[in-house]
Amino acid sequence: MRFVRLASVAGAITLAAALAACGSSTKTVDQDAGSGDNSGALVGVTMPTRSSERWIHDGDNVKAALEKLGYKVDLQYAENDIPTQVNQIENQITKGAKLLIVASIDGTALTTQLQEAGDKKIPVISYDRLIRNSPNVDYYATFDNFKVGVEQANSLLVGLGLKKADGTDGEAKGPFNVELFAGSPDDNNATFFFNGAMSVLQSYIDKGTLVVKSGQKDFKTVAILRWDPSTAQKRMEDLLSKTYNGGTKVQGVLSPYDGLSIGILSALKSNGYGTAGQPYPVVTGQDAELASVKSIIAGEQYSTVYKDTAQLADVTVKMADAVLKGGKPEVNNTTDYDNGNKVVPSFLLQPVVVDKSNYQKALVDSGFYTADQLK
Repeated sequence: MRFVRLASVAGAITLAAALAACGSSTKTVDQDAGSGDNSGALVGVTMPTRSSERWIHDGDNVKAALEKLGYKVDLQYAENDIPTQVNQIENQITKGAKLLIVASIDGTALTTQLQEAGDKKIPVISYDRLIRNSPNVDYYATFDNFKVGVEQANSLLVGLGLKKADGTDGEAKGPFNVELFAGSPDDNNATFFFNGAMSVLQSYIDKGTLVVKSGQKDFKTVAILRWDPSTAQKRMEDLLSKTYNGGTKVQGVLSPYDGLSIGILSALKSNGYGTAGQPYPVVTGQDAELASVKSIIAGEQYSTVYKDTAQLADVTVKMADAVLKGGKPEVNNTTDYDNGNKVVPSFLLQPVVVDKSNYQKALVDSGFYTADQLK
């Protein structure tokens, strides 16, 4: 407050009144998130696991960007253990976090902790995976997950020759034997991926152009809990031994995630695939993980869907910064992401299909990987 020397008695009285009012107002300043007085505030960031390299990138990117803006960051990884993530969030609340960024393991398991955050007026940003069944999710930052599934399905069709890269019809006619995999049933994104893919593939299945020889087509049957590669490998081995044991070959596999794709390819290799006489089927993926990109270059996995996690971190940090400064962050979707309790305002980023023809441009020229990393 800037003081001015006043000569008159009346002026002195006015000044005294002003000081009294000023002193009164400073006692009621709201220190909660959104008050605009959060410079150097603590932000709690929780990620699912270090076992997937993408989550390591996400955590590092979010932490670095927040710290660059002057915030303190408590970054935690729960190693896919729900009670651990619950405890981490509770500890962040206890430590005085002014905002939480949560990539959940199980999107339905955090209701109590988020209610505690809501009671303390701590905003919550759901990161990549939508937290469900809670009114205390303020914003959601993710990719267009339905489109991810659409792109995976289109890539499968291109790999089989049913479509060309430009979306026009290919020369192949089929029928082709394919098998379907989906992500973890406790991850809201997995349903979007699967539904997006099936919106493209269902008509080909109905026409008999694609044949799911195992008959396993519903989400619950093909879902892989916790996105576990070994579970995917075991399921693929079972499919091969029970469905493809008479000389019939599988020609395409819809896989929603690179970790699953590597497990699937391992099962295929053990069953004689990957030779000149018996090439690998077309196998899709997601996240452009290093092992899968190398596999694509080697002619094994067919494609992956690249999601620029640095871009996702940037959007999320901008959201957090706006909220902590008392503003409203930018969103571009306010209709599609209903968590069972509310429609969560969201910002959706666009995915990119990567295969052997464009990995250099998409991943190396962009700086996501160096050429040496892919050797």
